[in-house]
Amino acid sequence: MSDRPTVDRRSFLRATRAASLGLASLAAVGSGPLLARAAAQDKDAKPDKDRKDKLTKGDIQILVAAEIAEALAVTTYTNIINAAPFFTRLASDDQGYLEAARQEEMSHYLLEQSASGQPSPISVFYYPPDMFDSAQTTLNVLVSLEDAFIAAYLVGVRQFSTPDLRVTAARIMGIESDHRTLARVVGPGVAATDGGPIELITGIQGTAESVDPPNNNGYERTLLWTEIDQAIAALLPFADQAAALKAGFDISRPYVFAPFSPTLPQELGDFHSFLG
Repeated sequence: MSDRPTVDRRSFLRATRAASLGLASLAAVGSGPLLARAAAQDKDAKPDKDRKDKLTKGDIQILVAAEIAEALAVTTYTNIINAAPFFTRLASDDQGYLEAARQEEMSHYLLEQSASGQPSPISVFYYPPDMFDSAQTTLNVLVSLEDAFIAAYLVGVRQFSTPDLRVTAARIMGIESDHRTLARVVGPGVAATDGGPIELITGIQGTAESVDPPNNNGYERTLLWTEIDQAIAALLPFADQAAALKAGFDISRPYVFAPFSPTLPQELGDFHSFLG
């Protein structure tokens, strides 16, 4: 069992806010490498009177929360690929989706770290029992996480202080939406040996939904979240040992976030600038 110190929800929220306050000086002088890079690339762009050269405390709080979520996403995809038995029996295109998603989530993480100026304050994660042993559990959790990421980035669309950051949040949210749909595509392709085909997947709203069709949303679900604290609270069992234990997660198997240098599937899909 891990001897990692535990924190409650209030402490966890304080940690992300402390990261925001600790970066106040950064916000006062500029928003780090991300904005410098974008400014250089956008030097010929039409001036935007609403564009700011600094981040607010609220911006940084959202960015730090997003880093935690992306670190969790990278850890999840990494262990599906490396540890889940069902992965090896998926069709090559389904394997390819999971491998590409891992690269994309890492790219998101590094973009946000570049903006915030610090790594994720959380690097150890927990999951429900049988997370990587049961294909059904894996897909349920994966879709739940993507549901949460979509709603969290929509909070960013609401709350970020500049058009550039709001559009960037929307651009990342679109990729998380791709991931949610593709995770549902995987279900019917799970081999009988692994409990497949899986025709029902339960996401964050707790309702088993048919995977036919996999793109079953006419509009992305906000989960009625309007503040980033709501996203943090939803992800707390994955990031905190005490909350994980309370949620029935397996705290005897902590998983450590391992950053790497990503390679995106297509160069045109990289973050070239705020203009795309």
